[in-house]
Amino acid sequence: MNYRAVIYILGWVLVIEGAFMLLPFIVGLIYSEQQGFIYLAVSIATMLIGAIAVLSKPKNMNFFVREGFAVVSTSWIFLSIFGCIPFIITGEIPSFTDALFETISGFTTTGTSILTDVEALSHVSLFWRSFTHWIGGMGVLVFLLALLPMTGGSHIHIMRAESPGPTVDKLVPKVRETAAILYIIYFVLTMLEIIFLTVGKMPFFDAVTITFGSAGTGGFAIKADSLGSYSPYLQWVVGIFMMLFGINFSFYFLVITRRFRQAFKLEEVRNYISIIIAAVAIIIIACAVNNSMNVIDGNSWTFSDKLRHTFFQVSSLITTTGFSTFDYDKYWPEVAKMVVIGLMLCGACAGSTGGGIKVSRLTILFKTVKKEITMFFHPKRVLKIKSDNKVVNHETIRSINVFFIAYTMILASSVFIVSFDGHDFSTNFSAVVATLNNIGPGLSGAGPACNFSFFSPLSKYVMMFDMLAGRLEIFPMLVLFAPEFWKSIFRK
Repeated sequence: MNYRAVIYILGWVLVIEGAFMLLPFIVGLIYSEQQGFIYLAVSIATMLIGAIAVLSKPKNMNFFVREGFAVVSTSWIFLSIFGCIPFIITGEIPSFTDALFETISGFTTTGTSILTDVEALSHVSLFWRSFTHWIGGMGVLVFLLALLPMTGGSHIHIMRAESPGPTVDKLVPKVRETAAILYIIYFVLTMLEIIFLTVGKMPFFDAVTITFGSAGTGGFAIKADSLGSYSPYLQWVVGIFMMLFGINFSFYFLVITRRFRQAFKLEEVRNYISIIIAAVAIIIIACAVNNSMNVIDGNSWTFSDKLRHTFFQVSSLITTTGFSTFDYDKYWPEVAKMVVIGLMLCGACAGSTGGGIKVSRLTILFKTVKKEITMFFHPKRVLKIKSDNKVVNHETIRSINVFFIAYTMILASSVFIVSFDGHDFSTNFSAVVATLNNIGPGLSGAGPACNFSFFSPLSKYVMMFDMLAGRLEIFPMLVLFAPEFWKSIFRK
C-alpha cells in the first residue's frame, strides 16, 4: 500500500474543500450574515491541515486498485467530517450526528434531511448545504484528476472507484482530459439551468441553490415545500434538467463531437428515456382509474397539471434527486407507489450524477437472465451478451452479479437494524432504499413531507454508511471492513 501517496491525495482533497468553503463566506458578505466568518475560519483551518499533507510530495505516486479504493473511501469520510464542522459551530445543527448526517447526505447527493425547519437556516448554510450536492455530483476526486499529474495508471483506478456504473470508459485516451471534459459538460449544464431559472423570474439565490441540487441530483431544497410553490415554468425547467443530468455524460460528448448517430444509439440512454415515459403513463393512468390527483390541497388539477407534477416526480425519483412539488405519498394510489419503489431502485444512467442501481446494470442483468433461459432449451448454443453492439465481457457480468449480492446484503442488514426503532415496515424499508440509492425521500414516515430527524442515532449512522456506500458503488466502503486491507497498509 502506497499510503504516502494516499495521504498526499487526501491532503489535496482537504485543500480543495477548504477553498470551496470560501464561497459561503462570500455569500455571508453579500447577505451581511456573521455565519460567513465561521466558514472562513473553518476554510482556513481545513486548507492548512491539507497543506501539511501536501508539503512533501512522495517520490512514488503510483496508484493501483488498492490505493484507489483507499483514497476514495477515506476522502469522502474526511470531506464529510470537515464539511459538517460549520453547521456545528454556527449552532444551526448543533448535534454532531445530525450535522454529519446532513453533510454526508449533501456530498453523496442523497438529499435526505434531519432539519425540521430548513427555512430557519442562514443564506450561508443554505448555500453550503446545496453546494455540497454540486461538489459530490461529479466527485471532488474527478475534479482533482484534471489537476494533478500521476503515474502508473493512477487516474483510472481513482476514477473507477469514485465514478458510478459497472464500467468506466475514457472519453479520450488520457484520463486527465476525460475528467476535464466531464467537468466542462457539468459546468455548462449547470450554467444553462441557472440561466433558464432566472429567465423564469426565480430569485438568483434560489436559482443557484436549486441548480446545485438538480445538477448533483441531490435534492436539498431551501423551502419547506421543496419546489411546490414555484411556477409551472420553473417546475418544468427543473424537471427537464434533472432528467438531463441523469443521462450518461458520454452521450453529451458524442453530441458535442457530432457523432449523433452513435449518441442516439446508446442503449442505456434509450432505455432510460423509455422508463421515464412508461412510468409517467402508468402513474397517470393509475391515478385516473383510482380517481386520484384531481384535487390537491383544495385546488383542482387539470390534465396538464397532472402531467407536469407526474413528470417532475418521475424525473426526480429515477435520477435520485429527491425534489418534490407535492406529497405524492399522500395522493398517489398504491400502484403508483410501487412504480415509485421501482424508480428508486432503478436509478439513472451510469456515467451521470444520478444514483441507484443504474439502468445499464439492470439492462445487462435482464439480458443475462434471458440468456440463461435460452440456454435451457439450447444448451449447445454459444450466446454473447451485447450492449451497444459490443460484447459484454465476463468480468463486467461477474462484477454486476457480485454488486447485486452485496447490494441486497447491505439493504437487508440495514432494514433489520433500522427496524429496532419500532417504525412501520414501509418507513424503514423506504428510508433505507432512499439512502442506499441516494434518493432522499421515501414513503410513509420517511415520505416527501417528512424528515429523518425521528430516527435513532444508530439508525442514522447505518444510513450514513448506506449513503456513502450507495454513492461509491458499495465496494470502496466494504473494503474498509476487510482485514487484508488494513494488513496491506502496515505491510512493509
